[in-house]
Amino acid sequence: REDTVVTFYARALDILENHRQTVIYAVAGVVVAVLLALAWSWNQGNRNEQALSEMADAVRLYEAGSWQAALDGDASFLGLMDIAEEYGSTDAGNLARFYAADALFRTGDMDRALEFFGSYSKESDYIGASAFAGEAAIHELQGDHNRAGDLFMRAANVFASDITSPMYLANAARAYGRAGNTADAIDALEMIAE
Repeated sequence: REDTVVTFYARALDILENHRQTVIYAVAGVVVAVLLALAWSWNQGNRNEQALSEMADAVRLYEAGSWQAALDGDASFLGLMDIAEEYGSTDAGNLARFYAADALFRTGDMDRALEFFGSYSKESDYIGASAFAGEAAIHELQGDHNRAGDLFMRAANVFASDITSPMYLANAARAYGRAGNTADAIDALEMIAE
């Protein structure tokens, strides 16, 4: 009888012997890929810490209502837009993008605010829902009520909350109503009742 383990081992050795250089390159490639992934992860962690440090002064100004100063920064700290651009691939840079979008909205720069809200990587959390609502508010102000209604609905559903979802659904109903989309407006209102 043929022993399958011995046969498999013999075939593996034969393949390894015949394709030694390919196997060595493959193993080296895997090792290099793992090392690159570890280096990238370590670098991202450091860059995220730098971004958080840079954001401290800008967020303090943002929370004080000095939106333009938070956006622009000064000689001692980077503004929110610069942080979003320089550290955009990090979590903190992404958060700076959200803050910048909201600050741009509050200063009346709707087109750039829409751009920043759109480029913000939204997750299924409170801030992600707020970003969808920010986009919706801009579309509503620009007269695109149907799109605003869709985005308000998305904000209500991406992060279900007894506090924010009814508000977003009411905004969706209003936007759909202004768009003449009565069926979707009624659906949004029925969702609030539920």
